[in-house]
Amino acid sequence: MRVLVSGANGFVGKALCAALTPHHQVYGTTRHAGTKLPTGVLPVVWDGTAAGLSALPEVDAVIHLAARVHVMDDDSADPLAAFRSANVDMTRDLALWAASRGVKRFVFMSTIKVNGEATAPGKAFHADDVPAPEDAYGLSKLEAEQALRSVCENSGMAFVVIRPPLVYGPGVRGNFASMLRWVKRGIPLPLGAISNRRSLVGLDNLVSFTQRCLEHPDAANQVFLVSDGEAVSTIALLRGIAEAYGIQPRLISVPPSGLRWVVGLLGKSKIADRLLGSLVVDGAKGCELLAWQPVSTMKEQLRKIAQDDALL
Repeated sequence: MRVLVSGANGFVGKALCAALTPHHQVYGTTRHAGTKLPTGVLPVVWDGTAAGLSALPEVDAVIHLAARVHVMDDDSADPLAAFRSANVDMTRDLALWAASRGVKRFVFMSTIKVNGEATAPGKAFHADDVPAPEDAYGLSKLEAEQALRSVCENSGMAFVVIRPPLVYGPGVRGNFASMLRWVKRGIPLPLGAISNRRSLVGLDNLVSFTQRCLEHPDAANQVFLVSDGEAVSTIALLRGIAEAYGIQPRLISVPPSGLRWVVGLLGKSKIADRLLGSLVVDGAKGCELLAWQPVSTMKEQLRKIAQDDALL
C-alpha cells in the first residue's frame, strides 16, 4: 500500500513512519527540503496549503498528523482563528485532494480534548460520547473531524478518527518533558497527596493502534479512543519516571485544594488541572472492533525514555 504521512518529522510521525516502512511504501511530508526522515521514507515537501497539494504523490491512504498543536500559554492574538487555519482548513484541503485522487482511507489524528478536559470520579470518556471541547484547540480538532466526515460522505473515501490523550515516549516534549526534568533533578514536588486518575498513551501503543486503523477493514468510518489501557495517578507516574531513571522521587504531601489555590495565584490553573484532575478514556471499542491490545506497558515506555535520554 502507498501511504502518505503528513507531519512525518514530528514526534509521532517519525515513529509511525519507521513502523510502516517494512510493510508499505511510505511518503512523508515535511515543510522543508532536506529534513531527515526514517530510512525508507520518501520525503515530500508540503507547506500545508491547498496550493502546495499538487506536489503530493498518488497514494492509497493518508495518515494526517500535521497540525498546530495545543500549548499551555498561547500568545496568538486570536488562538481560535490560528487553530482553524492550521487544523480545520488544512485537514479539509488535504481530504478534498485525497478524495479527488481516489484515496481509499484517511486516518486523522485528533485529540481527546474533543471529548472534554476532565472526567468525574468513576467516569470515563467513550468514543461515541457527544463532543464537548472547552478550548480553541479542541474545538478546531472537532471542526476538522466534521470537515473530514463531510468530504467522505460525498466521496468513496473512508475516514478513521483517533483521539489520543497525552502521548509520551522517547523524544517527548512539552509538559511531560518538564516533568521528566523535575524528577531527574530531584526537585521536591508537592504532589504526594494527589489521588487522581489519568489515561496516557505510550508512543509505541499509539503507533501500533494507528497502523491497525490503517489496515483493518472494520476501522472504516469509526472514531476511536486509545490509551495504555490503565489510568494512573500523578503520583504513580512520577514514581514510574523515578524508577526508570534509577532514583528516588521526592514527593511532599500538600492538600490538593491548597496546591490548586497557590498554582492559581501564579496564573497556572491549567497546569493544576492536568496535575490534579482526572481524565480517563475507555478504549474498549478499538480493542474489541480491531482485535487490538497495547503492545507496551507504561513501565516499558518510561524505560525507553530513560535509555534514550542517556544516549543524548
